[in-house]
Amino acid sequence: MEKTPAVSTTLSSEEAAAHSKIVEASGAPTPGQLAARTFRTRREAWPARVDQGESLRRSSPFKAHAAWKPAADRPDPIALVEASNEGRVPELIPLRWARMAASPFAFMRGSACVMAWDLANGPSTGVDVVIDGDAHIGNFGLFGTPQCTVIMDLNDFDEVTVGPWEWDLKRLTASVNVAAKQNRMDRAERRAAVIATVKGYRWNLRRLEKMPILDLWAQHTLTNRLDGKDADLDKKTAAVLHAAEERARETNNASMLKSAAERDKNGCWRFKQQPPILTPVDDTLREQIIDGLDAYLPTLPVERQYMLRRYHAVDVARRVVGVGSVGTRAYLVLLIGNGERDPLFLQVKEATVPAHAPHLPPLSTDYRHEGRRVVFGQHLMQAAGDPLLGWTDIDGRPFYVRQMKNLKASIDVDGLSADSFNFFAWAYGSLLARAHSRSGDAAVISGYCGKSGPFDNAMADWAEAYGAQTRRDHAALLEAIRSGRVKADTP
Repeated sequence: MEKTPAVSTTLSSEEAAAHSKIVEASGAPTPGQLAARTFRTRREAWPARVDQGESLRRSSPFKAHAAWKPAADRPDPIALVEASNEGRVPELIPLRWARMAASPFAFMRGSACVMAWDLANGPSTGVDVVIDGDAHIGNFGLFGTPQCTVIMDLNDFDEVTVGPWEWDLKRLTASVNVAAKQNRMDRAERRAAVIATVKGYRWNLRRLEKMPILDLWAQHTLTNRLDGKDADLDKKTAAVLHAAEERARETNNASMLKSAAERDKNGCWRFKQQPPILTPVDDTLREQIIDGLDAYLPTLPVERQYMLRRYHAVDVARRVVGVGSVGTRAYLVLLIGNGERDPLFLQVKEATVPAHAPHLPPLSTDYRHEGRRVVFGQHLMQAAGDPLLGWTDIDGRPFYVRQMKNLKASIDVDGLSADSFNFFAWAYGSLLARAHSRSGDAAVISGYCGKSGPFDNAMADWAEAYGAQTRRDHAALLEAIRSGRVKADTP
């Protein structure tokens, strides 16, 4: 299915042609299209591209993005989620429903397919970037670089693909609205939080639009600096950020060995059984997963292969993760390197078709391996990615492999006051702009968004309306559970 074209107004044939030329030149190419580009391709200077972005407002006005009204043919949201359960582990699906039922925000986390349908059937600027596809407020956090520095960035890429940049921004702003409502913020406070998000996005675009390309790719966000800007935090926000950083520094392979594993009667390390979250696998599956790790190794740089070949696998378990991911196959592998006190935990996670795929042109053949797609997106969008990120196949299914514990920590926004909440909303908007600028044209997108408030207000209108829709969809799930249409169970 092709994505919805840009909103059309009364355009002359010359204006329509100019619009198409801007979109074609500024959009992120798919990996296949990228391979066809040469060093003879020249771009215009960034000020001209800012003007081009501004001109796109005629064909895709802000007011079109501000409005939300469910389409007359909008599918039943519960049916869309039911369809996304196809191919998942059947006994885990009730747990997925139970986690989604916990709150409207939990429903939003687990129903990327619902919002994907809504976005695809709405307006679009037509300007593509590599999108995260699930850039809600809970999918940002802290993790460690290969040099063991703790940074802040996007941290979940299961839905990554090439699509319109505003789809990510709309998902982020809607999630900010829903989370703010959950924090008992009133309508004015919710609006302020969303506006902070969009201001952060626009601020960083304006900073990046004129930056040398090598400098753009060197950008990363420390916890005390936000893309080159010293973080001026109030005491409470600083305390929240400091606590998250401390958790990240204490979250590593050694600490996980203590919490997730134990010695068996022969003195060997084995995973503790913590059903349904952590459960053993049978011998056949265990061997398939280890074979999958051998097949994963060549997807890494050669120097990382040398490093990993010094480890050996000692145990494998199934581990249930997330909300939207519940029911997909995810395994945890414990490896031992230089002695029994040198553990390494790798997550082997099934990569499924991204939520936006039915609404977008397909990626090139090489990236239709869903695990490779996730790796491609993460490496492209993150400032400093996991050096052990790769892909493989197990029993005919695509997987990706990553470190399970590399100085990771989430930032819990539940219960935060408006000042602290708005700071993180602003920061995440800024981070999203940086991620988009690595594959798309920051100058064109910045020119479209502008330097003042009209675009912010349009996104705030959208987020309030779609936040209300999410609460209605969540209520529909609760009714489906009450009526027995779906089974929700938390063992």
